[in-house]
Amino acid sequence: MTITHRFVDTNGIRMHLAEAGEGPLVVLCHGFPESWYSWRHQLEALAAAGYHAVAPDQRGYGQTDAPPRVSDYTQFHLVGDLVGLLDALGEDTAVVVGHDWGGPVAWHSALLRPDRFRAVAGLSVHWSGARGPMKPTDALRRFMKGKFLYVLYFQDEGIAEAEMDGDIRGFMRRTLYSLSGDIPRDQARFFNPDARCFNDVLREPDTLPDWLSEADLDVFVGEFERKGTFRHGINWYRCIDLSWEYMAPFAGRRIEQPALFIGAEFDVIHGQTREGVAATKAAIPNLREPIWIPDCGHWLQQEEPEQVNQALVSFLNSL
Repeated sequence: MTITHRFVDTNGIRMHLAEAGEGPLVVLCHGFPESWYSWRHQLEALAAAGYHAVAPDQRGYGQTDAPPRVSDYTQFHLVGDLVGLLDALGEDTAVVVGHDWGGPVAWHSALLRPDRFRAVAGLSVHWSGARGPMKPTDALRRFMKGKFLYVLYFQDEGIAEAEMDGDIRGFMRRTLYSLSGDIPRDQARFFNPDARCFNDVLREPDTLPDWLSEADLDVFVGEFERKGTFRHGINWYRCIDLSWEYMAPFAGRRIEQPALFIGAEFDVIHGQTREGVAATKAAIPNLREPIWIPDCGHWLQQEEPEQVNQALVSFLNSL
């Protein structure tokens, strides 16, 4: 199955997308620091199963436009980009799937535009369903009590960029390895509260994991070298308070569409637990039985593509 590429205009930006297959539309949303290439295994598998699979470079990434203002990266912008993508493709509805930061985009798309997104699947990041009483960064600072957390480290413009942009390949290599299931459990340190910078929570691999070849790394690195900076992806983190403010009118709204969560045993992001995901049923009444992939880390659709493909195809076929 051939993966093809094109550009569409959506929500005031020019968006690059990779696609394969024909049939009902499935939109695949990547996370940080990634690109459409994170879904390379799913594009072909979903196409073979009879679906039109589309993986865009999201706002600020790869060959898609990167607006200059921090405030251009709220969840409302990101959902708007996907609605415009459906319009550009001439589709009324789609199933939306998201991993990592693409997870919140997928969940918010289902929440805000149920008329356009008929089902939703989240990988790694579940939908909490609750809008907290204070700004997210205030809540995180209160919880961390001055200790290091990468989300807070990302808030000040220029600091993270200065650390990461000078060694794009090294940063990508260390990040992809350090959050994977391949790093020994006793060496995983992504949430080290005593860290002083992002590289302090990463580890250099002796060799690349089996699921990540040098050619794969070349693609990821090349996508960030196009813009020469991680700034635009980091801006997503800098908009969490603004998105929280904008979401006030939607507090308490439920996601009523069919939904799926796929988690991994060794995923350090958000410390996902079976109990925590099960508790989201109150906000997502049609959440299917969550799927947990053993012996796998954060990059589950790359680390264990066959298991993720099987889960997604089964979910899609059941709709």
